[in-house]
Amino acid sequence: MAPGYAVPIIDGLIPDNLKIMSLVKLTPPAAYLAIDTIREKPTDYPLMGVIAPGHVSTIIGGKAWAPIAENFGIPVVVAGFEPIDVLFAIAEILRQLKNKEAEVVIEYTRAVTWDGDLKAQSAIRTAFESVDTAWRGIGFIPKSGLKIREEYAAVDAMKYYDIPELTPERWRYDLPAACRCAEVNLGKAKPTDCPLFMKACTPDRPVGPCMVSMEGACAVWARFGGGGLADEVAKALGL
Repeated sequence: MAPGYAVPIIDGLIPDNLKIMSLVKLTPPAAYLAIDTIREKPTDYPLMGVIAPGHVSTIIGGKAWAPIAENFGIPVVVAGFEPIDVLFAIAEILRQLKNKEAEVVIEYTRAVTWDGDLKAQSAIRTAFESVDTAWRGIGFIPKSGLKIREEYAAVDAMKYYDIPELTPERWRYDLPAACRCAEVNLGKAKPTDCPLFMKACTPDRPVGPCMVSMEGACAVWARFGGGGLADEVAKALGL
């Protein structure tokens, strides 16, 4: 997404009657926060491995996930989205756990390299600067957003329409009452732990952002379910 904005901004291809509001989020800083949160306050769901998103990693590369393996001692697998990709990622995480390893492995080799797309990364750095930004229900995460640089202010909708930037002081908890999307995103709760899940909040009548997005954890859980064999395996592992 970010390179698709960055290149036309840099090349002056944005029409005069089109402005861009950059709400682009960076995944790794949010992942670091989620791991920190779980480590500081352990939950019923221990974090034993990370499956990193393949589409994001085509740009940022496998190296972006190295701090997780190095600093937290957790296996990381950059995976694609086909069932075989996910199964391989799980198998690799289990292999590393068995051998007491913590490395970044790229399963999605057909699209992801260690360094990523250097040209796209350069375009992003040229058009944007990383800034602290708010995530729904969580608050501000340091250096987790992209803001259009001052030299390209002419295409920045925030400046053109004089929209005030959200600050930590002005931010307020922004999830609907009883919604636990923030905890689900941070790995502190399952969708089924939320009192709204498949009751007041359904795919046809979503309440929280995790159900609004087709890629949201609650929407995925609602479509494909959970429990069953997964719970049996978790019980066998003592989780």
